[in-house]
Amino acid sequence: MKIAFLGNSLTKGSYGGSFVDALKELMPQHEIINAGEGGNTVINLLRRLDDVLDQEPDGIFVMTGGNDAISNLYPETRAYYKQVQKIPDGFVTPEQFSRNYRELLSQIQMRHVLTWVGLPPQEYSQAQVEAMRQYNELARDVARPLNIPVLDLMADFVPEHVPEREPLSIRDINRIGEHMRTGWSDYESARQEGGYTFTFDGLHPTPEAAEKIARKIADFLQHHAE
Repeated sequence: MKIAFLGNSLTKGSYGGSFVDALKELMPQHEIINAGEGGNTVINLLRRLDDVLDQEPDGIFVMTGGNDAISNLYPETRAYYKQVQKIPDGFVTPEQFSRNYRELLSQIQMRHVLTWVGLPPQEYSQAQVEAMRQYNELARDVARPLNIPVLDLMADFVPEHVPEREPLSIRDINRIGEHMRTGWSDYESARQEGGYTFTFDGLHPTPEAAEKIARKIADFLQHHAE
């Protein structure tokens, strides 16, 4: 089976751990396509869906919402989403998220491609976790009437207590870009210094956590890919 993983930087895996790379080891009988792009919202996924479908996957695992929630929660990040991701006004409201997510999943199903949804985990701050849970529930609500199986990774990875932290800003996004350009990879030190559990910045999983995420997804797909 050819399976595409459609999402943002968590799927791309070039900053932190890569659950897609781990899945290639766990699921060698399948052809795995990494269709993740850093910074993408559900609007970006919908824009490039045809490129993914043109690769004729048998199934698509969709996981998005982190950037949508961040853009709506933290106004100081919106210049990035407007200028780089080309999102009108620089943010995705819950209503826009639901509408575009429904269109995304519907278009996949119209092409008779198996579809699964992952609800992404993040742990930056209490406010951000609450926003992520809101967007995850919207994704679940969209998937339910379409009979699309949902894997809730938020429930599996986010700790009970998440402290409040300073709002994310364009400076944080620029720092990610700089780290990627310079090849920075001191993930474990950053995790400990920041007081995180499965991420090193509240957003991106460590390599160890990415392997755990991959195992969760592999078990999920084994059950739902028939």
